[in-house]
Amino acid sequence: MPAKTATAQPPLDVATLWQLHRLGAPSLSPDGQQLVCAVTRYDMDRNQGRTALWRLPVAGGAPRRLTHCGDKDGQPAWSPQGDQIAFIARREQGGALDATPQLYTLPAAGGEALRRSQFAPGIEAFKWLPDGRGLVFSAWVWPDARGAAGQAAAHKAFKARQHSGYATSEAFYRYWDRNLPQGRRLHLLLLDLASGRVTDLFEGSGLELPRDGGGSDSFDVHPGGRHVAFHHDPATVPLLGNRCVVSEIDLRTRKTRSLAVHADWDLGAPCYSPDGQQLALVAAHVGRHYSAQGQLAVLPRGGVFTPAAVQAPGWDRQVNAPLRWAADGASLLFTAEDRGRCPLWRLPLGAAEPERLVPGGWVQAFDLAGNTLVTLADSQQHPARLHAHDLHPKVHPAESARPPRRLDRFNDTELAKVALGAVQEVAITGAQGAPVQMWLTFPPGFTPRRKHALLQVIHGGPHAASGDTFSWRWNPHVLASQGHVVAQVNYHGSSGFGFDFKTSLVGRQGELELQDIEAGTDWLLAQPWADAKRVFASGGSYGGFLVAWMNGHVPSGPDARYPRYRAYVCHAGVFDRVATFSADSWPVRPKDLAAKYWEDLPKVLAQSPHAFAAQMRTPTLVVHGAQDYRVPDCNGLAYYNTLKALGVDARLLWFPDENHWVLKPQNSRQWYGEFLAWLQAQDLPARRPKAGPAR
Repeated sequence: MPAKTATAQPPLDVATLWQLHRLGAPSLSPDGQQLVCAVTRYDMDRNQGRTALWRLPVAGGAPRRLTHCGDKDGQPAWSPQGDQIAFIARREQGGALDATPQLYTLPAAGGEALRRSQFAPGIEAFKWLPDGRGLVFSAWVWPDARGAAGQAAAHKAFKARQHSGYATSEAFYRYWDRNLPQGRRLHLLLLDLASGRVTDLFEGSGLELPRDGGGSDSFDVHPGGRHVAFHHDPATVPLLGNRCVVSEIDLRTRKTRSLAVHADWDLGAPCYSPDGQQLALVAAHVGRHYSAQGQLAVLPRGGVFTPAAVQAPGWDRQVNAPLRWAADGASLLFTAEDRGRCPLWRLPLGAAEPERLVPGGWVQAFDLAGNTLVTLADSQQHPARLHAHDLHPKVHPAESARPPRRLDRFNDTELAKVALGAVQEVAITGAQGAPVQMWLTFPPGFTPRRKHALLQVIHGGPHAASGDTFSWRWNPHVLASQGHVVAQVNYHGSSGFGFDFKTSLVGRQGELELQDIEAGTDWLLAQPWADAKRVFASGGSYGGFLVAWMNGHVPSGPDARYPRYRAYVCHAGVFDRVATFSADSWPVRPKDLAAKYWEDLPKVLAQSPHAFAAQMRTPTLVVHGAQDYRVPDCNGLAYYNTLKALGVDARLLWFPDENHWVLKPQNSRQWYGEFLAWLQAQDLPARRPKAGPAR
């Protein structure tokens, strides 16, 4: 346990949290000497953010702001020749305001940005062609419209409609927080910079990028400049969770051919080797299990994918996109979670397992140019920072590697004004006797000689993890600011602990996770500084499901006046498994539950908190957003109404303009305020339950 800490600075609060700069993924110049990234700052009074591009010298030095006119200048990428920086923005230029995001270029030396596209549907993501004369980009288009003029006419007609209904016959029609653009498909297109001409590469083919994708990781441009590899869903009916295959299109003839396909494998995130002769992929053996972890695979460009293409097949971690080849083509770089951290790994071709190149915290993004590597990484003690790493081989085995060079100081001044508590990682024995990780965040000024309230913060997913990362939405330092010790358990099902641990909860959701969380609470209560009468639990998404589950399953403590948990906070939590079939993820949910409600309702109800409502007694703050399509807000409203009907103390915070997350500055301030006020209000001498349910 940390010793007593004394500090003159106040703890981190929501106001300071929203004053911090938020850095985006870096893009390195071809010579590795400069990088550009997007930096976002928020204005609480205006309730909005502004994102600008900044250039930073890799050797060290003062950063320079490159853009000033746009509100959301993002996705910067250096041209292959190093003379331009392309980015996506919505701006006013030449008296015309962009109705949709367009592509702009900026001289690398600085100057005025120039709009390079006027494509009515807008641009999602892009990659440069090797000669710098054009770009390949993704966009949501009307599949029956022909050419850019046809797309413009379709866009104009859609905007002019007087009705607002969303009509569809599609099975995959919404994702997270938005209805997919009505009647449109996600295509790849080619932009010629000299003429401004746009060519739809998928026009008339029936091809489309996955509807849950569209980012630049879903396609790659061959070093020769003539071909583009992309992954797509080959099924007649696109669905979330379908396996993908990888194909290649010729930019001149628009003919396609298959590069990687296998009935038992989900294949994606294609990346050509520097010489163009090999193709790297993320491959998941979905024939083994629907949520199989992605592995790194490499095959000859003209070869056939077989399981033998998988590199380091015995390595039990999920490989994340993007993939990046080392300059010599002998190894690949990628991130992968490992026990609550997300390092950057390097896997030499043919090696049994990768080497940890940059350790965690959490590597959020990276880029590589020659032997220069830059990473964007955070930890529980600071937001994301940029570092440069020298990948030159050591001249002599005894020579020590050069330490990483920190490139930015955007947040140092603000962070110096606040105190962050100590963070500790502990191991507990959880369900089935398995070791389970738990993170502790202590409040500033913590002293082990005084009793402290406890707050469990339960992560969502469930295939995610609480880790050594700085959270904007559930920041443990802000949540600890009132004196609580914050605990975060990586329960069974969490990512980064292997396939068996991840899939152990299928068909019995709530069972093992609750045992792990309770084991964490038992460990906490055994500490001399823990106040057994002031224990709270909170969670979002799947963590919200677990909080609702706990309310129907965790009995009171030894003193009936004080429940084991004084109060809960349930954010965007699943309450009713049947009603949640309205979610965007409906094709996957029966696989998680190992049952369909119309075939085996008892098994579904056995994993649904609402079926145990009669046992719910613990006061709960329920939070939900109306634009949440992953866990529709019928869950939060039904949970709140049920608690009221049972006579249980409850409070509702409902956002008409938020989704699965709370993203607007003033809404976030309200969220943190309600959260902390709820804990404070419930952190009073226990009151006896009300006489009966509401009438």
